Amino acid sequence: MLEKLRKSKRLQETVFMAFISASCFGFSIFRYLYTDTDMFLTLNWNLFLAFLPWGFSSLARKLNFKKKRYPLLIIGFLWLLFFPNSLYITTDLMHLQEKTNMPLWYDVILILSFAWTGLLFGFLSLWDMEKILKKAFSVRTVTGISMVFLLLGSFGVYLGRFLRLNSWNIFSEPFKLFYDVGIQIAAPFNHPRMLGMTLFMWLFLTMVYWSFRLVISREK
Repeated sequence: MLEKLRKSKRLQETVFMAFISASCFGFSIFRYLYTDTDMFLTLNWNLFLAFLPWGFSSLARKLNFKKKRYPLLIIGFLWLLFFPNSLYITTDLMHLQEKTNMPLWYDVILILSFAWTGLLFGFLSLWDMEKILKKAFSVRTVTGISMVFLLLGSFGVYLGRFLRLNSWNIFSEPFKLFYDVGIQIAAPFNHPRMLGMTLFMWLFLTMVYWSFRLVISREK
């Protein structure tokens, strides 16, 4: 297993993501032990869901693009379905409260740690999908597709935060999911919160995307 990770140049990335994920878990456990409240323990579940897109994209990278297109399409669909989970944790900042048994600064660091790790899982998985897509499309086209993915991810964050819909609802309650989403899309101007959050979340994620691209270009 380690040899495969070395050959695919994923060992360092895997170790690093495991380390910061464990650090996030440690922050939440310390808070639980210090306050005897489980207020932010659910962030660990959210982080697991954020890990799934990276897991799917890692699996997709191992498949041959030309010989295994149908498995790639299935994995790609699952990746897109769970991709918003990696972006969702940023909205947990809404749960910040001044009057708790924990200093506010600690809770800020706690949530930002989870949010940053979730975003990393998301963007690492997005770059995996870009590498796969570049085998069939131009770089400019793939960049445009990534912008669409971020827009869909932003809409997914809205669905999760305000409509309380989850990625697995497409399997457990598909008709309810399509109905709720259909209402939002059919009359978007009747749902200003949906438009506002989707648009500004997309703008924020686009800023993050191009910030990463800038950092990467400076290293070349």
